[in-house]
Amino acid sequence: MSRQPGRQFLNIPGPTNIPDRVLQAMHRPALDFMTPEFWEVQVECKENLAKILKTEGEIMVYASSGHGSWDAAMTNTCSPGDTVLMCETGRFSESWGEMAEAVGLDVVTLANDWDRAFDPARVEQALREDKERKIRAVCVVHNETSTGMTHDVEAIGRIIRELDHPALLMVDTISSLASMDFRMDEWGVDVAVAGSQKGLMLPVGLGISGVSEKAMKATETATLPRKYFDWNGIKALENGRLRFAGTAPSHLFFAMREGLRMLLEEGLDHVFARHARLAEATRRAVKAWGRGNGPSLFGRDEGALSNSVTAVRMLDGFDADVFRGKALSETNLALGGGLARLSGKVFRIGHLGDLNEPMILGCLATVEMQLKRQGIPHGEGGVDAAVAYLAETR
Repeated sequence: MSRQPGRQFLNIPGPTNIPDRVLQAMHRPALDFMTPEFWEVQVECKENLAKILKTEGEIMVYASSGHGSWDAAMTNTCSPGDTVLMCETGRFSESWGEMAEAVGLDVVTLANDWDRAFDPARVEQALREDKERKIRAVCVVHNETSTGMTHDVEAIGRIIRELDHPALLMVDTISSLASMDFRMDEWGVDVAVAGSQKGLMLPVGLGISGVSEKAMKATETATLPRKYFDWNGIKALENGRLRFAGTAPSHLFFAMREGLRMLLEEGLDHVFARHARLAEATRRAVKAWGRGNGPSLFGRDEGALSNSVTAVRMLDGFDADVFRGKALSETNLALGGGLARLSGKVFRIGHLGDLNEPMILGCLATVEMQLKRQGIPHGEGGVDAAVAYLAETR
């Protein structure tokens, strides 16, 4: 394939666009990661991550993807044979459950249709039936990247507290953190799992965990093997400086310091509002396409549709992956594909991270052009609907 002119429109749900300020922050020589200069960088990052997570708990950072944070959540708090409830939300809850099983846990999956919001009452029922208090943890993906659906973490945390159940609440925030409101302490979350490459606008390579006092206490009795991700080995020193199970990923920390500064400069409420506006513009475009018996929104619960990624159901007889492939090869637009049982059935439009109106409109216009070019039936006026909405809101 010949070189594509211009920049790629990166509208996958992660990794996301990396701002120039973040890229420039990494453009510097390596340094001794044991120096006071780097300690100050770590402390600032830790303090600002706590502001993003809205927690007074411990902040753990690993050289890993978000999958490493999953692993850490399990191995630091659980023992072989412990029972964990996994709220089914999509491919990533499924994958997290597979990891938990692989380390020797008994995973009880609370089944749920992927195009529906998970009902917190399912957790309440399971905890009420747990008379012997064997359930060690309740796991939920706040924003399910594979389906474009957001789930009610606040309600699940309230249920655990009201029942006075000892289970830990573990939440995957990988595609929600810094894209929509998340309140770790207020919602009663014990372990918040995050990664660097989505709303935080950073390169892939950092796993992040927010850890409550209750979760730290659980490490005293947990017996699953752990070393690299051992919280007690890497938790911050008294001066706030982080520790690592090896060489610190210093350049990623320079990137993170700048990315967190940018988020706080914009203001978290403004960040969330921006994501909500771009998401609604995207949904209005998809609804317009669907009126012509064309591609439609995958999620069926309007109030639970994600503000960081929109999953679009391709109509029968057309392959979503073929559509994505042509969009990439012909117009340099990268869209997310369907995962697991949704492979070939949906494509996903990521609208999170460092994104503005011209960028999302460019994506939507290209999708609409490709629908026409590829002969896929659809309603007219998707881009017009997005423009009209953005023009009347700020």
